[in-house]
Amino acid sequence: MSNNKKGSIPPQDQASINKSNTAETKYIADITNSPMVDGQCAEVLSILRQRPTVSFEFTAERAIPQVAARVFNLKEKGFNVITEILPEIVFRGRVRKHVALYYLGNPEWPRPGFIPENNDLPPAA
Repeated sequence: MSNNKKGSIPPQDQASINKSNTAETKYIADITNSPMVDGQCAEVLSILRQRPTVSFEFTAERAIPQVAARVFNLKEKGFNVITEILPEIVFRGRVRKHVALYYLGNPEWPRPGFIPENNDLPPAA
């Protein structure tokens, strides 16, 4: 395992770095250059790296009650976390409306300034 200032690189990622495939190498470089996160933000990021996840799953199964705040923190650090509001889902046998689905965009951690600031967004209609 290789170490850098930001922490250890998992063995599967280190193996990818050693490959000559430049797309994989660029992806790994993006991960290793991303800002450090800890606590619940690290948990949320780890889950989002595995699959898209609805807000109820973070609350009910992972004991992260304010996932929107953690997503906000990740976005502030530059992570490309995308929020989609689903009109209706069935969660634990009950219909839930207007549920947030979170997932990571590609690239996961783009260059600084890639994600527009709130004042760069067009005015609401």
